Amino acid sequence: MDIQSLRKMRNSDFGAISSAFDKVANPQAEQKSFSDERLWRLEGDKAGNGTATLRFLPRVEGDELPWVRVFSHGFQGPTGLWYIERSLTTIGKDDPVSEQNSVLWNTGLDSDKEIARKQKRRLAYYSNIYVVKDPGNPANEGKVFLYKYGKKIFDKLNDLMNPGFEDEKPVNPFDLWAGANFKLKIRKVEGYPNYDKSEFDTPAPLFDDDSELERVYNEERSLSEIVDLKQFKSYEDLKTRLNTVLALSAEPAKIRGVDLDENEYRAPAPTFKAVEAVAAPTSTVSDDDDDLDFFKRLAEED
Repeated sequence: MDIQSLRKMRNSDFGAISSAFDKVANPQAEQKSFSDERLWRLEGDKAGNGTATLRFLPRVEGDELPWVRVFSHGFQGPTGLWYIERSLTTIGKDDPVSEQNSVLWNTGLDSDKEIARKQKRRLAYYSNIYVVKDPGNPANEGKVFLYKYGKKIFDKLNDLMNPGFEDEKPVNPFDLWAGANFKLKIRKVEGYPNYDKSEFDTPAPLFDDDSELERVYNEERSLSEIVDLKQFKSYEDLKTRLNTVLALSAEPAKIRGVDLDENEYRAPAPTFKAVEAVAAPTSTVSDDDDDLDFFKRLAEED
């Protein structure tokens, strides 16, 4: 895309992006891993602290928005096996874990609700970014990557786009000209990564040189690929895996290479009560973009 087309696209994007933020923040009003060379990650020090300066980039031609949302599940079953999969609810389809969680939530038993909570979806966002400064890995500076982040950072993007005070001017954080660099600051607080100190700088063009802006834009990756149907397992495959992890399948489960009697390890059937059905909580807020990688490493040790 040439620079003139890019200038025109930025003007039409502001309203669409602002509206999309509102839909995500107010939903009532309305897996294959990407942990590869395309994904930038902040490398903290031994204490878990780190800083970097990023610039969120505009959508590429063909994408609807400059971000996509991905839901996933990561939990260990009574068999000791792990269920680490993308949720089909990401693409608006039925998912076996969400269905089971709804059943558990409506039994009226606190123990079942606790299981449903542990099996809740995890939410992550993906955007294209330009790395302005990366003290932990200077080789990344000046390059374009995909960036996976959580709700805390998404809320900061939303706050910049939709400020809460009348004297604050809305800023499109994904704009190459009128956007702003993002100073990412991570700290370990009570054992968990915390992004509260992160903040946006004063709005300014990423570059004054249009040829550099065009280069950066043309190095972006399509986000549509991340949520393409081919990136998700079928409902049947996910159901089979879920049954194996929870020892609910018709076939004997295997734990650490040992055959087990399916009846001995079959989870008890839920006891239903005459209560009004309510939706189970579907998502858990997580800003640790390493959750599923952590789960995968545990699973590989089994």
